[in-house]
Amino acid sequence: MSKKKLVIGSVSLVVATIICTILVQVFLLKGVFISRNLYNQYKKYDKLVALENIVEEDYYQEVDQEKLILGAEKGLIQSLGDPYSEYYTKEEFNLLKEQTQGSFVGIGIYMSGNDEDNVVVKSVIKDYPAEKSGLKSGDIILNVDGEEVKYSQSSLAASKIKGKAGTSVVLTIKRGDKQFDVTVKREEIVVASVKSEVKDDNIGYVQITSFDKNTYKEFKQAVSSLQKKNVKSLIIDLRDNPGGLLDVCVDIADYLLGEGTIVYTKDNNGDTQYYKSDEKKVDLPIAVLINENSASASEILTAAIVDNKAGIAVGTTSYGKGLVQSVREFNDGTGYKLTTAQYYTPNGNYINKQGIKPNIVEKNKEKQLDRAIEYIKKNK
Repeated sequence: MSKKKLVIGSVSLVVATIICTILVQVFLLKGVFISRNLYNQYKKYDKLVALENIVEEDYYQEVDQEKLILGAEKGLIQSLGDPYSEYYTKEEFNLLKEQTQGSFVGIGIYMSGNDEDNVVVKSVIKDYPAEKSGLKSGDIILNVDGEEVKYSQSSLAASKIKGKAGTSVVLTIKRGDKQFDVTVKREEIVVASVKSEVKDDNIGYVQITSFDKNTYKEFKQAVSSLQKKNVKSLIIDLRDNPGGLLDVCVDIADYLLGEGTIVYTKDNNGDTQYYKSDEKKVDLPIAVLINENSASASEILTAAIVDNKAGIAVGTTSYGKGLVQSVREFNDGTGYKLTTAQYYTPNGNYINKQGIKPNIVEKNKEKQLDRAIEYIKKNK
């Protein structure tokens, strides 16, 4: 199987741009010759250096140099206007890594953004504080403890929401035309990303809530356990699943499908990377449940199953996130997440901001599982 894992790695930070600019200027003053290409590369930052000097000399209060540099670093990524790309401080990057480990202290929500740069509750984790406090998918978080939050600084918002177990956080929520405060008590969130059971007529049911570090292992164990119970078909519930690690999604698709294409990506040079599955597969009829909150890796898995004719999708049109992020860490513990490619379904469909329309459309959430079971019974 050909696949390229997105691994959080260490990237060498050779030298800061501003320092390089200053060095270039010093070299020129002392008569040290440099190449024209190198000179042109750093000359474009002259205005930034000049602006830094002006702020430091003329601002009416003492200036924190570290904050100036951090603002420039964050601003560089924010200027892309991409809600999925972000520069992280060391503390923020640690929070990002924590999100894929399966446990953290918080209130039990997954967040996303919208076109207004709001922080949106993508989904709530069952039986944890957010759900018990009445938070719902689609709620907009305006303030955390009275401070405004934006999705372009989602890590900062997450760090404000998280804290010590037993303490509380006050969220200002906008739901439709209503605005109100909710006090939520923090606790340790231990997330099992896969749940399974046997439905009537030997139908196996597996729910995947996110694609985290341990999800593939959990999924294999769940399906293996169901097969030992002689299930004859499989329903995979990806509703409200915001996505996660691409390599984990690819592993699950490879486990389910026979030989074929899972997904392929294109970068800004037009280079294409194909993710393939081998001939081994789980030979069961499959129905996938999706809704408007099924995003990213959820959509990749759904499209892989549907396009390879291994099953169908039931529910409502998915979120529509057809972009892939690479995550990298610098030697000093800071890092970034950057959209580096677009992904396409095996049939060549580009779903960004469009989503995947299910084979069987059922808008009533209470009836979606029944519609999937009905299809399975007729086609097993």
